[in-house]
Amino acid sequence: MLVEKNAPLQPYNTFGIAARAQTLVRVHSVADVQALLSDPVLRDRPFFVLGGGSNVVLTGDVKPLVLKVEIRGLRLVAETDKAWIVEAGAGEVWHDCVAWTLAQGYPGLENLALIPGTVGASPVQNIGAYGVELQDRFESLDAVDLATGQSFTLDAAQCAFGYRDSVFKHAPAPSEARGGLPRGMGLAGRAVITHVRFRLPRPWKPVLGYADLERYFAERGGAVGPQQIFDAVCAIRRAKLPDPAVVGNAGSFFKNPSVSPEQCADIIARDPKIVHYAMPDGRIKLAAGWLIDACGWKGKSIGKAGVYEKQALVLVNRGQGADSVTGGEVMTLAKAIETSVYERFGIRLEPEPVVV
Repeated sequence: MLVEKNAPLQPYNTFGIAARAQTLVRVHSVADVQALLSDPVLRDRPFFVLGGGSNVVLTGDVKPLVLKVEIRGLRLVAETDKAWIVEAGAGEVWHDCVAWTLAQGYPGLENLALIPGTVGASPVQNIGAYGVELQDRFESLDAVDLATGQSFTLDAAQCAFGYRDSVFKHAPAPSEARGGLPRGMGLAGRAVITHVRFRLPRPWKPVLGYADLERYFAERGGAVGPQQIFDAVCAIRRAKLPDPAVVGNAGSFFKNPSVSPEQCADIIARDPKIVHYAMPDGRIKLAAGWLIDACGWKGKSIGKAGVYEKQALVLVNRGQGADSVTGGEVMTLAKAIETSVYERFGIRLEPEPVVV
């Protein structure tokens, strides 16, 4: 493992917020994690696990020890007549992993192309886009218990996936926060993911139920295979969302809220054009970007934090380099948006990124 002091974090968060880590440890293997937990100086520090930094807002310098996960590797671990099982190191770039599976002839992740971040973050957030969520393609993952150094494996049920949610986003109960890893409990701050395995179904079937994809292929016609869906998703995302390498951002900043059919009917009576989708559980999902746009926020700014002109769901960094946006400005803008939406629609928006 490589230990760095007073390490700059601006290159490691897609918002481009200038901040520093008092101590940063680069992890390239399970052995590195175990070595860290055996170090008498470092092991008792609180940890903050950092992957691609695509889902985080840094509001200041980070005092907990930053664990920068850089475990690499892509391989096919099993193949049956029903599925390919592919394993990826937690430090692999997510989009590169998706592209690799297609290049090797293992389709199934194409709807999730161009999502920023690393493989290790994908189950934490249960990433999803264009009709597919990670849980739809998940097999299992390996992680290390940060209390004991022991490795363990979780299947989908043990990850407790939900909408942009998993067991890794919930803290364990205080009475169970010490000692060995509590199974079936919240694992936030208790474990670091090292490898993720995906179950890619055979035979492959396209997922085209999302409106933007239907429109894309209806306009162009022709064959629809895994590579065509991959290309379509990339084109749609690039047209709507800013490239973090050009304009700092953390992707979709707010979760799409869900309401009861009665609540939705009440909102439609006042705002007939509201974008909404029926969910399997009977609730109605509302488009957070539409709610924010309806409140007049698209293109507006507070300090150097702005709302993207093409997609109100995305907050962006209007500064650069040393004159970058601060985490405080981002959260001030986010709170102002939340207040506007609540006052007009009676709906509370919930941010997606982790605020540190």
